[in-house]
Amino acid sequence: MSAPPDLPPSSAPLTERQIVELLATARQRLFAEVGKIVVGQLHVIDEMLIALLSGGHCLITGAPGLAKTLLVKTVADVCHLSFQRIQFTPDLMPSDITGTEILEDSPDGRKLVFSRGPVFANMILADEINRTPPKTQAALLEAMQEHQVTVNGKTMHLPEPFFVLATQNPIEQEGTYPLPEAQLDRFMLNIVIDYLSEDDEVSVVTRTTSGKGDPVQHLFTGEQLLAFQQVVRKVPIADDIARYAVRLSAASRPGRDGVPDFINQWVSWGAGTRASQNLVLGAKTRALLAGRAHVTHDDIRALALPVFRHRILVNYKAEAEGVTVEKVIAKLLETVKG
Repeated sequence: MSAPPDLPPSSAPLTERQIVELLATARQRLFAEVGKIVVGQLHVIDEMLIALLSGGHCLITGAPGLAKTLLVKTVADVCHLSFQRIQFTPDLMPSDITGTEILEDSPDGRKLVFSRGPVFANMILADEINRTPPKTQAALLEAMQEHQVTVNGKTMHLPEPFFVLATQNPIEQEGTYPLPEAQLDRFMLNIVIDYLSEDDEVSVVTRTTSGKGDPVQHLFTGEQLLAFQQVVRKVPIADDIARYAVRLSAASRPGRDGVPDFINQWVSWGAGTRASQNLVLGAKTRALLAGRAHVTHDDIRALALPVFRHRILVNYKAEAEGVTVEKVIAKLLETVKG
């Protein structure tokens, strides 16, 4: 097997051919570097990489102690991105995220100077985002959608590339504020992180109770990630595959003509147009990571779970029958043929 192509200096622009060659090896290279710090969780790293190369945000759901924070920090380090962690708490204010104007002494006298908040970084870890009130949650909405913040009527652009990776704990629901659907829809993927296998957990215990591991190497720069995102959007997709993505989203919406009976029975709200867009964009990225220049139906199917998981809301009847959103998505993939 030939060695992966080396990155040119960060100042040298990449050609499209170089980008395609790099993306074909990016998955394994990222696994190798992140694996120096984080054990296992390959599907989580894989889906995070798809979101980053697509220019999307991620919601990471998992119990405490599963290295969510460490994983995000390590990925930011490998991608050579500036990183900020915001711990969301009930008393967190919007200005604690965006920043605020402070009075500062200068030779010309006192004047108001804007002090930037932690949102001014390439990668933001919004830790336990559902523990803060909606007013503070909404402070991230403009940043996620427009990549800018507005404070006292002044609009300031955030550094590019810009990613928000938010975590939430599915266990403790007391004292939490569920994210509104409008904000959930801004996350490209909802990634579930689960407990490690016994062998992986043994590896974590031995590694963390001995000496420090090897430092990670920077694989990409922010400028190169932006170039990757532009090439991803140029990947062609056949009309029937794009229609398959749209049909999957449309089939999840209850009360419409032709939707499966189980959707009307179990679902209160289905996926919108942004789900179809994210399915196609993520599928293009997945194709390039697999060394292909075309999208297949399998690429769409592989992303259905993380794309739909936070966009399809099951009703009380489904909950009473023990039907999860994952089961609804699985039946959707069985019913809607590509």
